[in-house]
Amino acid sequence: MAKLQVAIDLLIIEDAIALATKVAPYIDIIELGTPLIKSEGLAGIRKMKDAFPDKLVLADFKTADAGELEANMAFGAGADYITVLGATGDSTIAGAVKAAKEHGKGVVVDTIGVKDRVKRAQEAIALGAEFVELHAGLDEQAEEGYSVQVLIDEAARAGVPVSIAGGVNQGSIDAVRNSGAIIAVAGAAIYGAEDPAEAAKELRGLAIA
Repeated sequence: MAKLQVAIDLLIIEDAIALATKVAPYIDIIELGTPLIKSEGLAGIRKMKDAFPDKLVLADFKTADAGELEANMAFGAGADYITVLGATGDSTIAGAVKAAKEHGKGVVVDTIGVKDRVKRAQEAIALGAEFVELHAGLDEQAEEGYSVQVLIDEAARAGVPVSIAGGVNQGSIDAVRNSGAIIAVAGAAIYGAEDPAEAAKELRGLAIA
């Protein structure tokens, strides 16, 4: 069984909340994507958490420095999770973890751009991250020959709590769940669907099968 996270890469918080309203019955974690964070700022996080107080809200900061400071900003605005880049230094991750412990929240280390995602995932968990996102970004997904299977294989090898983000859809989520990943992150498979609620419902059923 894997939890389901929706990654919302829209740019206007009202549009993001409207989408979240449709899919909320089937979602465990609502992610405000980095473009949305940059567009709407901390106020967007607060609006989303106020709209869905019973859902976990992830702020995809992709923090690269000042980990404790940025984590405090995100948690103060209502986020339950903040992402920190795995490519950054251990001290940045540790600083964010320190803030998370003070707030009773969690740090997610995002491995986008990391060459050895399995090794960095293990290191990040040792530093206190709640889970690690094995993540192929939109640009990597657009490269010739990309397959989400690489992340699925890495999840099976990692031996630590991970989520998978990068092409999760109805066709791959069964393999994502079987890899041992605790969270499946779906973006375009939900917000790009003709009926986002139906897509989320279908993914939910497959995630918990």
